[in-house]
Amino acid sequence: MQFEHAPQLRGAYPDLVAGVVLADGITATTDVSARTAGYLTEARRRLTTGGAESGFPEIQAWRRAYAAMGLRPTSYRCAAEALLRRLRLDGELPRVHPLVDLCNAVSAAYAIPVAALDLDRVDGDLVVRPAHGDEAYLSFAGDTEHPEPGEVTFVDSAGRAHARRWTNRQSGWSAVRTGTSSVLIVAEALHPGGEPAVTRLVADLVTELTDGWGAPTAAAVLTAAAPRFRTPTAGGQAVSPGTR
Repeated sequence: MQFEHAPQLRGAYPDLVAGVVLADGITATTDVSARTAGYLTEARRRLTTGGAESGFPEIQAWRRAYAAMGLRPTSYRCAAEALLRRLRLDGELPRVHPLVDLCNAVSAAYAIPVAALDLDRVDGDLVVRPAHGDEAYLSFAGDTEHPEPGEVTFVDSAGRAHARRWTNRQSGWSAVRTGTSSVLIVAEALHPGGEPAVTRLVADLVTELTDGWGAPTAAAVLTAAAPRFRTPTAGGQAVSPGTR
């Protein structure tokens, strides 16, 4: 499969940098509490020293993007802002699944949205693009919705939408669950100079997946100059962060 952002999206957001990690052999039995603790400590440190998450440059960039899309940023927050806000108000993040818990902790530490998709629930290629309006999105409540025309979403070859409002809400269809084995993890940054942070984030995820699950990984950092990620063929070698 291939993952990419549509050219018109990259044209509208020239600072867009995405980190992509593919991993197999994920299970729901791995204990990640010790691994997530350090990332949550870093997130709390930033909230203590840097003030509310809404002022972070990473979050400000997403707020500007949402405003440009006609969305009120305080009504529709990117996933990283929602996690940081919950951490600031509640002191902890909910536990969902070991992999999701890890991705959420990393997302909070970097203030960059991170999504984990069950790759077996993605049909063919995956493109982040404005919706046509006929894509099918399954909510966590089990309802089928259709993104508004022009709304940014993740769309697979079957026309299924795997997100609402870009990084605001993930689909229940491809959410990581107990039986998930293969995952595609996507981190997206819009702030100027975000490539070094995304590169470090991807390297952290590769390390955690290798140490925690022994999961074979392939990874890349996608930019306007190298916008596509292709999954390795059977027997192919893992790709190190920064390789396209």
